[in-house]
Amino acid sequence: MSLRIDVLTLFPEAVSQYATTSVLGRAQERGVWQLHVHDIRDASDDPHRTVDDTPFGGGAGMVLLGEPILRTVESDPGMARPLIALTPSGRTFSHDVALELSHLEGFSLLCGRYEGIDQRALDLVVDEELSLGDFVLAGGELAALCVIESVVRLRPGGLGNDESTLQESFGDGLLEYPHYTRPAQLRGLNVPEILRSGDHARILRWRRAQSLLRTMALRPDLMERRGGLSAHEQAILDEFPALDETGQNG
Repeated sequence: MSLRIDVLTLFPEAVSQYATTSVLGRAQERGVWQLHVHDIRDASDDPHRTVDDTPFGGGAGMVLLGEPILRTVESDPGMARPLIALTPSGRTFSHDVALELSHLEGFSLLCGRYEGIDQRALDLVVDEELSLGDFVLAGGELAALCVIESVVRLRPGGLGNDESTLQESFGDGLLEYPHYTRPAQLRGLNVPEILRSGDHARILRWRRAQSLLRTMALRPDLMERRGGLSAHEQAILDEFPALDETGQNG
């Protein structure tokens, strides 16, 4: 079944145009997912298509009006649920959340703008809030595209080759191993000899060791979340010491 994603935004072209490119575009052509973009301005009853106003209580900036959002949701009974607002106060988006969303039949994303969204709209129609992290964007469109691309590539057929997602970063709580391609030597740095050995079982163990080493060095929080090393993983690390300065590893 094709995954339906609805996006409520003030800048529909920004979303729809990117969604036709690269992975997302090819996945749409294969029927992996379908995009429905809703311009919130179309639901304004103002001749100037006004969708914002000053905040009650004063303060800098403008607030996205609630009524156009409510009308946009009500205008399409087939809009996918849950409806997720992209806000700084939502739970942090992660690979696990993307995997969770990829198992749904569909979902909708509400892109914020200005200083925020009228809380009553959030209370009345939004099912959940998500945040990309502890930073602020001018609007939710970039966040929406990040969510969409992360989710679509996890769907069967999303990448054309479903094995591509099996050994990538965060798939099992670890960072991905380093990659190399031709030439075998690049400005004095060599491809690790083991990758040219033809011993595929040993290459798999080596790659696992590099994932463990990278995660321990760069993201110890991920390793802690996994509960540390298993006895099997420690044995793999004992087999393959850390890369030396030239990038070589037994």
